[in-house]
Amino acid sequence: MTDRRSLADHAAGADPVELDRVQIERVELERVDWHDSRAVALRAAMDDEIGPRYAADVAEFDPATVAAISSALAIDPDDIVATLIASVDGVPVGHAALRRLGQEWELKRVVTLPAARGRGVSRALITEIERLVVEQGGTRLILQTGHRQPEAIRLYEWLGYRPIPVYPPYDAITFSHCYARDLV
Repeated sequence: MTDRRSLADHAAGADPVELDRVQIERVELERVDWHDSRAVALRAAMDDEIGPRYAADVAEFDPATVAAISSALAIDPDDIVATLIASVDGVPVGHAALRRLGQEWELKRVVTLPAARGRGVSRALITEIERLVVEQGGTRLILQTGHRQPEAIRLYEWLGYRPIPVYPPYDAITFSHCYARDLV
C-alpha cells in the first residue's frame, strides 16, 4: 500500500506565490517500497548521471579505496525507513529516501530528473522527509553529497542545511561533503 500526498496538501499554509512558482497542483508525492520499480528506475537514472562525474576521481584510487567507497555508498534496504517518489502529471520525476543510520536520520538518494528540475520537486521531497523525521521523534536530518554535485550543495544550503564534519561511513570518501539541519 502506498501513501499519497499532493504537494498542495503538503504545502498547505505556504505562500501562494511560492506555490504557483513550483507548480504545486501538478506534483504528487507517494510513499513506496524501496524496491518499487519506479524508485529503482529513478535511482538508476541518478547513478547514470552522477557516476561519470566522479569517474576521474575514482580512477585515481587504489582498489582498496575504491572498495571502501563502494561499501560506504551501499545501502541496506532494511535500514530504509521511507522511500518517496514525486510524479508530475502521473510521470515519476523525483526520488528521496530516509535511512536510519545509528542514532541519526539520514537523507538518501535525492534526485529530480533533468526535465523536471527547477519546479520544486526536490524541495518538496526533502520537506516531506523532514516531516517524517519529526513525526518519528527525530530532531535533525543529516546527509552526504560530493564535490561534483554543486547543484545539490546549493539546494541543501538554500534549504538551511549547514556543513558538518564528514561522518562514518563516508569518512572513507575524501570528496564527501556532509550537512545537517535541525528540524525542531
